[in-house]
Amino acid sequence: MQKIEKLLQKRAAELLAEGTVERVLAWQAGEFFYDNAPAAVGSADECDKLVYNEFCPANLCKYLIETSHAGKKTAVFLKPCDTYGVNQLLKDNRIKRELVYAIGTPCSGMLDINKIKAAGAKGIISVSVDGDEVVVNTAYGEKRLAKADVLLNKCLMCKGAAYKIADEELAEPLTVPQFTGDKFAKVKEIEAMSAEERFAFWQSELSKCIRCNACRDICPACSCEQCIFDKSDTPVAGKAYADEVEEQMYHIIRAFHVAGRCTGCGECARVCPQGIHLELLNMKFMKDINSFFGQYQAGADSETPAPQVSYKQNDPEANSAVEGREQHV
Repeated sequence: MQKIEKLLQKRAAELLAEGTVERVLAWQAGEFFYDNAPAAVGSADECDKLVYNEFCPANLCKYLIETSHAGKKTAVFLKPCDTYGVNQLLKDNRIKRELVYAIGTPCSGMLDINKIKAAGAKGIISVSVDGDEVVVNTAYGEKRLAKADVLLNKCLMCKGAAYKIADEELAEPLTVPQFTGDKFAKVKEIEAMSAEERFAFWQSELSKCIRCNACRDICPACSCEQCIFDKSDTPVAGKAYADEVEEQMYHIIRAFHVAGRCTGCGECARVCPQGIHLELLNMKFMKDINSFFGQYQAGADSETPAPQVSYKQNDPEANSAVEGREQHV
């Protein structure tokens, strides 16, 4: 990844110096080596602070909304999974294509520091990747872990190394994790529960919510200029621990709002400080959309209309679509 990081710094500086773009979106070092953060730079002199390694999971595409509104041509470094979000923002008319310079950035999967710690690594000094292994340098010596065991959950269902939108590619693609399972397996498990069991499951999950809004703020599909949950004159504007009804309302309404537009980037669950499995709500909608309207992947391109806004004579009727269906997440 060091080679790619140098290429990223060099290319960002070139684009700014030659005036091709006014801003560059990438990543910068955080307080610890494993918490790299989004970065926006406006001059070539700033580009040496940019980083790229296996701890750069943040999807940067949502920041393009602000740069587009400001009328600033912006280069954004995008991992393959991030490119779906850019296409969806274009489809939603949230960003302007002429103000976006998309740079495909190779990725072989991002690491989860919490999984590394849970595997018994203590006193961690640094982490590096050696093929299919992760080398953890600790105060007590070296520890080697299987890379597949410490990837972020969202990387376990990688969509592949192909960029869905890119004005240029930074380097040759890297080998990505191969997902061969059923991405809806967990959703099906929940569907198979009794109504009481499902209610208990979601009550347990959603009762953890502290209404920090991190899921909403990171989500590329959550792009309303003013969110209903920020309107002080509504009964849903409360924060922190409210009551069970409001906790459920917040997440269910949010999931409904992104239905058909969620690309499955997994950022909502990744940033949740409470570890709520928010991705499962979105996956439920994806599963039902595929069942009712045929296979569909949000963000695969910037032109194909979403199933909910495309009328076909053989579309399922509201009653028949749910007839006999008692399994709901």
